[in-house]
Amino acid sequence: MPKKTASRKTGYQSDVRDEEWGFCAPYLSLMKHEAPQREHSLRAVFNALHGTRRMSLADDPQRSASLACGLRSGPALDCGRVFEAFARDLRKVLRILAGRAAQPSSAIIDGRTVQWTLESGGLAGYYGYKRRRVSKVHAEVDTLGLLEVQAATGDRVKILYADQGYTGKSPKAEAQCWGMELVVVKLAESKRGFVFLPKRWVVERSFAWPARFRRMARDYERLPGTFAGLHWLA
Repeated sequence: MPKKTASRKTGYQSDVRDEEWGFCAPYLSLMKHEAPQREHSLRAVFNALHGTRRMSLADDPQRSASLACGLRSGPALDCGRVFEAFARDLRKVLRILAGRAAQPSSAIIDGRTVQWTLESGGLAGYYGYKRRRVSKVHAEVDTLGLLEVQAATGDRVKILYADQGYTGKSPKAEAQCWGMELVVVKLAESKRGFVFLPKRWVVERSFAWPARFRRMARDYERLPGTFAGLHWLA
């Protein structure tokens, strides 16, 4: 007798659409997504990993199992650079559609703080400015706000914009090691209130995008690689 499984009557807002799945599926496995060895649909597992916790667990035992499977495979996928490969190829497409070169020649770097949890443990540190324990996340994006790394762009990035937190000989020397010129965008000494900084605002918008994902509102991960992989996925 075939094993009965719970069926999902309705989809979730975070589920990938058909055209999105057509792009994602080839990156996830060399096996067919309907391979008989699979207990759960590969698309269901990906949807569970991609969705928020509350949606993924609501009224759907099979989806809950898929979520657990997806979370276990998360670090493995990150080690295989799967999510980074997603972003790398999709970035090229989006840049070309925006009338840009496929590979960026300039980038913006910045860091944000994420509230620590017991899981992040010793990886977190005390941040005096905000008077709380946090994990520090650094990100490098292109001028469209898309995540990127110098190695993935064939070392074509020549200019790296940063805020005053990257002032000093050490950040400058590190950028030079990667073949980039570090340009620090400074605030005017007479600034009052919010001041719009050219180039720099792009990375702030990029930091806002992951905040829409419930699992990334705080640092829930024990391994930095897992948290990095979820950024690529988001």
